[in-house]
Amino acid sequence: MDEPDPQAQTRPERERSSARRELGDGGEEIVAVHLQRLGWSILDRNFRCPHGEIDLIAKDGEALVFVEVKARRGRAHGAPAEAVDARKRSRMLKTASAYLAQRSAGGAEPACRFDVAEVRMDPDGRATVRLIRSAFGA
Repeated sequence: MDEPDPQAQTRPERERSSARRELGDGGEEIVAVHLQRLGWSILDRNFRCPHGEIDLIAKDGEALVFVEVKARRGRAHGAPAEAVDARKRSRMLKTASAYLAQRSAGGAEPACRFDVAEVRMDPDGRATVRLIRSAFGA
């Protein structure tokens, strides 16, 4: 008889994982639209490298902005931005460096900023966006 794979997800775990991905993807889209309404240009979405991932990379005037999006339903788990801990910030800094290395044309490095965008989803489906500019520095 085959033994169960301890790494295999149960159906409820897969459904929770899928729901989290859906919430995250929806949150990123909401923030992208919000930023565009503010006049920002979205340059890249879900930039990945071996160091990690950055949800949105945008231009706000002359500033290159690396945006981490945190979406939550309800208030049970605290403020979404609290999830951007020291480990996540370190990965974002390394990922941003990789992005700049890939995209630089040998010119001067642009002014960069790290923002966090919180998305709160109400039970009725309405979203509230809170943008925390310069949430942390390099």
